[in-house]
Amino acid sequence: MTKLMTGSNPKAVAWLSFLAFFSVLNETVFTVSLPDIANHFGITPSAVNWINTSFILSFAIGTAVYGKLSDLYGVRKLLLLGLLIYGAGSLIGALCHSWYAGVLAARFVQGAGVSAVPALIMVIAARYIEPNLQGRAFGLIGSVVASGEGVGPVIGGIITGYLHWHFLFILPMMTLLTLPFFIQTLPGEPVKKGKMDVVGAVLLSIGIIAFTLFTTMYYWVYIIVGAVCFIGFMLRIRQAEQPFIEPSLFRRKTFIVGVLTGGILLGTVAGYVSMVPYMMKEVHQMSTSLIGVGILFPGTVSVILFGIAGGLFVDRRGYRFTMIIGLCMISASFLSISLFADQTPWLTSCATVLTFGGLSFVKTVVSTSVAGALSSEESGSGMGLLNFACFLAEGIGVAIVGGLLTRSWLTYPLLPTIIDVTASLYSNLTLVFIAAILIGGSFFLFVYSRLQKKP
Repeated sequence: MTKLMTGSNPKAVAWLSFLAFFSVLNETVFTVSLPDIANHFGITPSAVNWINTSFILSFAIGTAVYGKLSDLYGVRKLLLLGLLIYGAGSLIGALCHSWYAGVLAARFVQGAGVSAVPALIMVIAARYIEPNLQGRAFGLIGSVVASGEGVGPVIGGIITGYLHWHFLFILPMMTLLTLPFFIQTLPGEPVKKGKMDVVGAVLLSIGIIAFTLFTTMYYWVYIIVGAVCFIGFMLRIRQAEQPFIEPSLFRRKTFIVGVLTGGILLGTVAGYVSMVPYMMKEVHQMSTSLIGVGILFPGTVSVILFGIAGGLFVDRRGYRFTMIIGLCMISASFLSISLFADQTPWLTSCATVLTFGGLSFVKTVVSTSVAGALSSEESGSGMGLLNFACFLAEGIGVAIVGGLLTRSWLTYPLLPTIIDVTASLYSNLTLVFIAAILIGGSFFLFVYSRLQKKP
């Protein structure tokens, strides 16, 4: 397979970085706008949070699907298809912004399209950029991804505060500017023989959506449907010639522990981040633009610095030490919010820096421990499953928090430090987050350590 010409490598990296930035931006750009959208449609947090949840769910499932299809159809066709779907979803959202169901559908379509980018962009860099430039390319793309996540809440807050939230659907259309470059540059690849486990993918997707619906609506029919689909999926991957997920991965206990830990901890932090705009609006009456710039932006940007520190800690002090530091940072952040949710809003800004910093440590530990549990033959599918599980957990975490924000029993004042009755809901909900963090962290520290001691 031909590489890109040496002289065009800088251009290739620039276009890949541009694509990565505007793709990942859409993960966080709507977060601070959800309270405004809820007011616009007159709906509850449990309903409006599906604007983010639907995107993340289709994004998670799409990442796994595109990864499987790339070996059969090549990256060029799939990337172009994904970008066109992404653009179509954005257009639907811009035109149907006055209809809640249309906005929900648009976000789902957006996730289904843009999920091609993380699944394929690293493959493109590995295949088409010369080996001596790949390190710099991966580093630049990674930095751009982190900056996109960081400025997402800022851009979302400014546009919503000074214009209108439906303009957020216009931004993703910037990715269509990359189409001429990739059409001209990426060579066509022949279709290879093989099968996509469509039945397995459908069973897993329906099961995930049904379970997530249960977490917000609490109808038992959803959990029954989800359980039936999950059982069917497990039976299917044992029988399929080319299963959607390799069943051998489920026999690696250290791998499963890492995936479950990552899911619990990342899902909890995603739920916390989705709660913050509601708390800032109701308790501190902050504007949407100020929430994005002053509250969430410092935390999301700190991920870059703490991510580097987390890697150094893992190499020098090991998984256990780094995980404990990360858990302590997140727990301290949540505890401060739980005790003083009605105090100065800038406490939340500082706490969010601790949250994202601890999350960086946790992510580093989970990624490296899972990678170490896999053989070289399993690394591709195993790390893909980890990414899928973490994206999925984040979507479920956002959905669960949306449901809990409507529960009246959470408004009962528990801590004597909370004076404002409105703040009791957020104080109590943060106690739930602390419990989830302790469960996920303890599971890793005790179970993983025991597995590591076994010969």
